[in-house]
Amino acid sequence: MSTELMLERIQHAQNVIEDNRDVVQKGAMRQKYHFMPEVGWLNDPNGLIYFRGKYHFFYQYNPYDSFWGAMHWGHAVSDDLLNWTYLPLALAPSEDYDDHPQGGCFSGSAIEHEDKLYLFYTSAANVGNGVVQNQSMAYSEDGIHFQKYDNNPVIACPPAEYEQADFRDPKVWKHGDFFYMVVSGKKNGFAKALLYRSENLKDWEFFNVLAESRGELGYMWECPDFFPIQNNEGKEKYVLTFSPMGVAERTSVYLIGEMNYNTGKFNYTTVGTIDWGMDYYAPQSFLDAKGRRIMVAWANEWQWMPWWQDWGPTYQEGWCGSFNLLREVRLDKDNRLAFPPIKDLENLRSAEQQIKDLLLTDEIFLIPTNDGTIFELQMTIDLKKTTAKQFKLKLRCNETLETVVTFDLAEQMLQVNRDNSDNWSKGISKSSLLLQDDEKLDVRLFVDQSSVEIFTDQGKTNHSLNVFADNTQNKNYLVVEDGQLFVHEITSWKLATNV
Repeated sequence: MSTELMLERIQHAQNVIEDNRDVVQKGAMRQKYHFMPEVGWLNDPNGLIYFRGKYHFFYQYNPYDSFWGAMHWGHAVSDDLLNWTYLPLALAPSEDYDDHPQGGCFSGSAIEHEDKLYLFYTSAANVGNGVVQNQSMAYSEDGIHFQKYDNNPVIACPPAEYEQADFRDPKVWKHGDFFYMVVSGKKNGFAKALLYRSENLKDWEFFNVLAESRGELGYMWECPDFFPIQNNEGKEKYVLTFSPMGVAERTSVYLIGEMNYNTGKFNYTTVGTIDWGMDYYAPQSFLDAKGRRIMVAWANEWQWMPWWQDWGPTYQEGWCGSFNLLREVRLDKDNRLAFPPIKDLENLRSAEQQIKDLLLTDEIFLIPTNDGTIFELQMTIDLKKTTAKQFKLKLRCNETLETVVTFDLAEQMLQVNRDNSDNWSKGISKSSLLLQDDEKLDVRLFVDQSSVEIFTDQGKTNHSLNVFADNTQNKNYLVVEDGQLFVHEITSWKLATNV
């Protein structure tokens, strides 16, 4: 194996990044507080971990173009989950099992063992007989410089009758005396989560089908994640998350159930959606220094792409892709997950503006949001005093363009329409509103230069969408068309630029 070749390719990529960084970072659509690449293309988050006092983001990365290509692993670290420092690339295609223009070092995960950091990734290549996907490993003494394992791939092929071209995205963890790995597979047109185990991280055996689709959850589960979680009463459950292919509007699904480590089977009883928006894909989670389960995802999605022109306008600026906001994963007593934004984001706030006890009747109200483009908004609706059957938020507006969020209280539906958002984007995302509390509805928004993220039901019903709005689109309205809306409190903050 040629470690020198990988180091040579990493250095070459770093030179390209250095040459283009200053120009790319002046792009008009660059996010102000979301993580994104210095230059080039970003998609799935990989290898999220807290290691030696630092948070590590690894990510699918093409440093040479603002479109998908041969995959590398980018790398950044943080002390606080808000401010990130880019490090040299962790992985680059360099071996016969991962070196191909339509392959490379695909998605995976990280684990600490004996004070070393191990990366597990899908090594993808095409040696003339079609795409082949295997699972490989790299390791590091310092968490910065990595070496690929001499005996890669550690899992050379899926079980018999599974498709070699759809065998990817390993997530590794330890339980008891064994290390476990869940890998996405496909058999007879149905998605399978395949479970492997090992005593030493090097030698893996197939254990069981952890969980599977029989058609209702699609033909492929990308980027599976598996973890235990406790509710506030101390009851533990297990969670499997993935991004299903072939399930239309569901881009990120979670299953809650019980894990039997004796048989390697996960029996789930609850099916839910992490985010109903069009741009939330491949979520991965990790434990932070406080013991919180934190999740982050790619703010894009493969199956919506025909609705876009060339992945949106940022490719013209030399970059494409960002991460959604980090969210905490919480399990409630009703066996449902919530995904509220991490509390740490409050440290970005400034210039608070607040209005209390606002009564709106058949009118359009201009929301005070500082510059109107980069802000957080929290709003509490008093349902007891509200007679309107619905209300709308019109975001990032100018004279002709707007993103419309409709809260239908009568039908208990939430809809986000970006057909007229920016002359690029299309599509409407829809979900139910829980409205379990008959007295109030809490709404929380995060608006960045090219994204909108909406949280309701305390993080149980969320919509994340890319909106490529320019700075003339700086008006934000609350609209009531029939009846009255009583807003108990509405507060906005300007958010600092920290990325």
